[in-house]
Amino acid sequence: MASGGSDLRREAGQRTRECLLRTTLHLLAARGPDGLSLREVTEAAGTNVAAVSYHFGSLRALRDAAVESALETYLDAQLGALAPLSADSTLRELAAAFARPMMHALAVGGPELAIMRTVARVGIDPPDSWGRLTAKFEQTRTDALRVLTARLPEVGHEELTFRTRCAAGLLNWLVMAPIGGELAARPAEQIERWLVPVLTGTLEGHAHPGTGALLRG
Repeated sequence: MASGGSDLRREAGQRTRECLLRTTLHLLAARGPDGLSLREVTEAAGTNVAAVSYHFGSLRALRDAAVESALETYLDAQLGALAPLSADSTLRELAAAFARPMMHALAVGGPELAIMRTVARVGIDPPDSWGRLTAKFEQTRTDALRVLTARLPEVGHEELTFRTRCAAGLLNWLVMAPIGGELAARPAEQIERWLVPVLTGTLEGHAHPGTGALLRG
């Protein structure tokens, strides 16, 4: 009987912890970390300050845990999309895989879109705890570069890495900008049809024929 009571308390505690994480993630996605208050989080989660202290220690630790969880979810989804690619894959296939988690989030909305918006909001100033995810960051870059170096052998490693970072930045901007909201209202097939060519061009790096003359002018 005592064991059963302990299990129930443990399950209740886990539910409270997960509720705090979900609530914090939703608030971060809506407006970022600035001005996020402990009272706001606990009221929205239907819990109290003691629960935050017990499960996380502080509001900052809770916020960092929510951000880290969002980023890990995003990286895992992107790794899953990139893993099947090989040196024989096309740049369009790479662009589609690279953008798949973001396109899916735009199409379904809800918690998945909140994850992407949180990642986009805090990507400029990541918390220290993101260090443990370095290996996953590096793996996404390795998977992308495997295709890029095979398809663009004349382009150096540093420049190809720069292009992958630009592609990631484009996706982060898109999910936060008004145009992202407009795109999210479209069918999933149209999101892919519109977005993948743009991302392919970013990775391929082809300038418009008039760009050189424009810059010289």
